[in-house]
Amino acid sequence: MQKKLRINVDGRNYNVLVDDLSDDAAYARAEPHPAPVAAAPTAAGPIAVAPVAAAAAPVAALRPAGGGAGAGAEVAPLGGVVVSIDVKAGQAIKAGDKIAVIEAMKMKTDVVAKHSGTVGNILVRPSDSVETGQALFNVA
Repeated sequence: MQKKLRINVDGRNYNVLVDDLSDDAAYARAEPHPAPVAAAPTAAGPIAVAPVAAAAAPVAALRPAGGGAGAGAEVAPLGGVVVSIDVKAGQAIKAGDKIAVIEAMKMKTDVVAKHSGTVGNILVRPSDSVETGQALFNVA
């Protein structure tokens, strides 16, 4: 059974997909696992780091249904963390209006509308991590 979880690491939220193996008979079998990547210890002690390839794939699976960048979708111009969504569902917007703020590398970037119309489903919330080109909401 898989569970969707949001974890917070150093103030950044990450969406992860976790397999619950507690009731799974396959858990008892020996299965090969990639070796963990070693990280340098810090003043607080050693850090365990999971392999990057294993962690990257599940994040895409957590995007909301219809979260792709279709026609009329307003998308993230860069990857980062959503600071604010400055529109509401049903609100009329014009191309060029400020619609959101995304923070990347401690710099906040205003996101402006590329389409005029009415805001449809809002697909992200403040503190969500987004990737370049990920749909923020739809405009009809």
